[in-house]
Amino acid sequence: MLKQYKAVFFDWDGTAVTSRTAPAEAAVSAMRPLLEKGVKLAIVSGTTLENIAGGRIEAYFTKQQLQNLYLGLGRGAYNYAFRDGVPYVFEHRIPDQNTLLDIHRICFDIHIRLKEQYGLDTDIVFSRPNYCKIDLMADRIRGDRLFMQEDELHMLKAKLKDHGIGRGLGELLEMAVSIGRDYGIGIVPTCDAKYLEVGISSKSDNVDAILGRLSREDGIRAGDCAFWGDEYVGIEETIFGSDSYMYTEQTSAGDFFDVSEVSGLRPEGVEIVGGGVKRFLNFLAEQENQ
Repeated sequence: MLKQYKAVFFDWDGTAVTSRTAPAEAAVSAMRPLLEKGVKLAIVSGTTLENIAGGRIEAYFTKQQLQNLYLGLGRGAYNYAFRDGVPYVFEHRIPDQNTLLDIHRICFDIHIRLKEQYGLDTDIVFSRPNYCKIDLMADRIRGDRLFMQEDELHMLKAKLKDHGIGRGLGELLEMAVSIGRDYGIGIVPTCDAKYLEVGISSKSDNVDAILGRLSREDGIRAGDCAFWGDEYVGIEETIFGSDSYMYTEQTSAGDFFDVSEVSGLRPEGVEIVGGGVKRFLNFLAEQENQ
């Protein structure tokens, strides 16, 4: 790839590192030269700050380098820049407590409906700042490899079919939106096969917020940017993984790349390069030499 990008947006788990508990040295070593030369790097992840490089990403870089680093975290919740070497939130989408509690109630209603109508057992993770995760395959443990695995798509489809959910994941997404409407909340549901994530924002909010800032302050446009991830793959027809939410009206002129080896359709415009973490880090090295 010969094009030189002014900004690179990328997922963390499964794209820059093999897992959130894996050593981050290879990733940060590949990032440093680009940050030093003024390329903007934006980590866009569904996780929170404490799970990026052990919660101390700033310790790996100089204050000057950190001026070119951004974090879009928590599935749209937090957008960070750095000031004097310290991360700070420059824009967020954190609901007030009443709205957050309603999101919890919506997820519990989904949990109850799946149990009562379909006999499907689920677990719920309530501890996220602006959404909940409904575990659709509670008997499957990912360990520290929290990104979507190759066989999970087939497992989920078979499980939903066995429980009589005829329209599959699309039916669950519609259920989440419908129940959210009962509470007066515009729910934005996403899924990575194992988890149905129910909240009020997504990675779309992260990339739009960060690109908006880069546009205002540095004149960077979407066409100057690359967007890398490992969860673009289609879970069902027209329903794609969490990284597909980096493709928005504002970012559509950018270049999108998928390092995943999982077979399946991707959104139009996403180039499948494969190669996992190694391929992405090689791309950063290539950019250093442009």
